[in-house]
Amino acid sequence: MERERGGSGGGRGDGGGRFFQRRRPCRFCVEKGPIDFKDVGLLRNFLTERGRIVPRRISGNCLGHQRELTTAVKRARHIALISFAEER
Repeated sequence: MERERGGSGGGRGDGGGRFFQRRRPCRFCVEKGPIDFKDVGLLRNFLTERGRIVPRRISGNCLGHQRELTTAVKRARHIALISFAEER
């Protein structure tokens, strides 16, 4: 006996399945530039307003560069170039 389900599968009413978006290329692979912990302006682009590191699936970085970025942010925090958390 086949059971009917309500809705179209996606849950958004778009008539399709899941929504997949094309992955953007890694910014650091395209530019071929080094990730330096002293470049605070670059590192702030990958932090949220609350000071958290943006995840790889959102930033679009490849695995290797995301790990380098995380290490650079942690080093910059350790020597007080970047705060650990933003003040309210």
